[in-house]
Amino acid sequence: MSFNPANNIQDLQYFGEFGGVNPSISDSSTYTFLSAKTMFDTFEGNADGCYLYSRHSTPSNLYLGEALAAMEGTETANVTASGMGAITPVLLQLCNAGDHIVSSRTIYGGTYAFLKNFTPKLGIETSFVDITKLDVVEASITKNTKILYCESVSNPLLEVADIKGLSLLAKKYNLKLVVDNTFSPLSISPAKLGADIVCHSLTKFINGSSDTVGGVVCGSQEFINDLRNVNDGACMLLGSTMDSLRAASVLKNMRTLHIRMKQHSKNASFLADKFQADGLKTVYPGLESHPSHQLFKSMMNAEYGFGGMLTVDVGSLEKANELMELMQHKNLGYLAVSLGFYKTLFSAPGSSTSSEIPEDEQKEMGLSDGLIRFSIGLDNDIERTYKMMKACMVEVKVL
Repeated sequence: MSFNPANNIQDLQYFGEFGGVNPSISDSSTYTFLSAKTMFDTFEGNADGCYLYSRHSTPSNLYLGEALAAMEGTETANVTASGMGAITPVLLQLCNAGDHIVSSRTIYGGTYAFLKNFTPKLGIETSFVDITKLDVVEASITKNTKILYCESVSNPLLEVADIKGLSLLAKKYNLKLVVDNTFSPLSISPAKLGADIVCHSLTKFINGSSDTVGGVVCGSQEFINDLRNVNDGACMLLGSTMDSLRAASVLKNMRTLHIRMKQHSKNASFLADKFQADGLKTVYPGLESHPSHQLFKSMMNAEYGFGGMLTVDVGSLEKANELMELMQHKNLGYLAVSLGFYKTLFSAPGSSTSSEIPEDEQKEMGLSDGLIRFSIGLDNDIERTYKMMKACMVEVKVL
């Protein structure tokens, strides 16, 4: 593909107010006007370049949004205070009472809980399906369906969505394809594959330092304008606004995203190969044993690899907890949720990030008690890390 997301980020150039190499941070909650008419025009949405109130927008947030839109290849983007603060307004903007959503069954626990437990109160129903089976997806579409929803690489089972195939279905039935690309920034560019709207939790790989939460919606100018509308825009009225200081911080971290993603992918690929060779039940899109390995290859921006996420099934929650506690004790990473940190993070998603999903549904989708989700860090000597991890696995009798 000729599209290169890292080049698009690099090609953006901003100057601060006093000539600084970083854009100046707008540290204000409200903005002044030289005339009352300009304030009125701004309220009406007819004064480009004017700022009214920071819940609406700020220069700092617009800089970050522009960089994220460039990365995803969309017309524009709107940043939010969290990943869920990006996903939920999108779904509410596109659906009314009586509407229907077809969603992947393996998605982030918070998104699942929103669709399963919250939106029914508003008269919006969701069918959860195996997103890897396009015939099953199509069979679930009804006359009331408005959205196809998936994650490029699913949390936590690492199922890969056929974004091109889903896009064709969305167009056939006049639906919006909404893709959460949190697990695969740079590696996959959903908008270039036909997605209408791309969301991220900026908290994870894009920010990369586990020091803030944030989200983004990337899409058409028309849709982002709808989200920001002062009268009926879900982002505007739900108020999940990112702070300007945090937006400036995330923008700075984006400049190293391409370097970090290559290292995350390189390290994860090395460990996945080793774990699989050791006889562990390992899932990683870069392994030929992954059922969607060829699909991922067909969609990916190859230089950024298959991502930094892998799973290992050690048989039981007791063994998983024993191994994770030992690895943390040996300074191999942290027993913590989230992903994209410079050190490896590991958790048992069935009892953490996917705990919102009932146990019977976890079993049905293949989410076992002994599954450990790894977000592989930026270790310089990954062979040393592997040897230490293997020693821990031997000690707890996983190997």
